[in-house]
Amino acid sequence: MFSKKNKRVPGKAEALEKLQRYCVYQDRCHKEVRTKLLDLGLRGMDVEEVIIALIEDKFLDEERFARSYARGKFRMKKWGKMRIRKELKFKQVSEYCIKKGMTEIDDEEYYETIVGLLEKKNATLKEPNSYKRKNKLATFVIGKGFESFLVWEAVNELKL
Repeated sequence: MFSKKNKRVPGKAEALEKLQRYCVYQDRCHKEVRTKLLDLGLRGMDVEEVIIALIEDKFLDEERFARSYARGKFRMKKWGKMRIRKELKFKQVSEYCIKKGMTEIDDEEYYETIVGLLEKKNATLKEPNSYKRKNKLATFVIGKGFESFLVWEAVNELKL
């Protein structure tokens, strides 16, 4: 009925070359690289040796990954620090690297982003009741991973 395809397991050198291209394309975390190596069929010490070689050759750098991830998700997807932190933890990035990544987000720009998201969402809402309107606005922005105290501060400054 169903037949498994015979997949050839690459050698360490071939896997290293593939992973170098994989890491050059975009910054990766250790978990992503380990998963890719396991998908290629490598196991045990071979996986660890390839990861060590990638780190030594600067193809893999978790701090650089955390910084670019935080910067990108904040600027492009408008995620808040809480969401970014949660996603980095899910990717098993160390707490040290997460803290370094969070330094990429400027506090002033962060607050301006909250205000911008609130203003944009406010333009689309049809709720006449200002209490309900503020609640919907805050819920939306908090859902994107921004801290509730900052969101409510910005909501209360809005002219509704």
